[in-house]
Amino acid sequence: MLTASCNTLATAVGVHKMAISMIDDSAMQAARIALDGLSQRQQVISHNLANVDTPGYKAQMVSFEGALSRAISQNKSSIQMQTTSEGHITGSGAGSMSVQVTERPGGSTRADGNNVDIDTELIDQTETGLRYQAISQVLSKKLILLKAIATAR
Repeated sequence: MLTASCNTLATAVGVHKMAISMIDDSAMQAARIALDGLSQRQQVISHNLANVDTPGYKAQMVSFEGALSRAISQNKSSIQMQTTSEGHITGSGAGSMSVQVTERPGGSTRADGNNVDIDTELIDQTETGLRYQAISQVLSKKLILLKAIATAR
């Protein structure tokens, strides 16, 4: 009886690990990195817009595409979770992403030293919002599909 219970538990843990791996695959990790980068980009754009009239302020930009490309090409995360028991889920963390916030190159500097171009910022804000929304929708559809598969009988 005890052996049957152990086998049932082992099977349940195996199924649970498989389910987690279906949800937390490389595409989900890449999407998570992209959403984090886009979120940070949106914050920097908002900061630039808030400082459009601040003398001496230099517009900033966020670059995360290089880190995203590396994460996709490596197809593994930089941080592995430690498992100290068979019951632990072997997951992979997204790791720390290398997001670079730098001064925006180019553009014209006004007499007060500010180089924020409101038109550029508004275009970037719209583009970033659309990309975030598109990735969110794809993730949502994937999770809906996985839910449908899991609940199908």
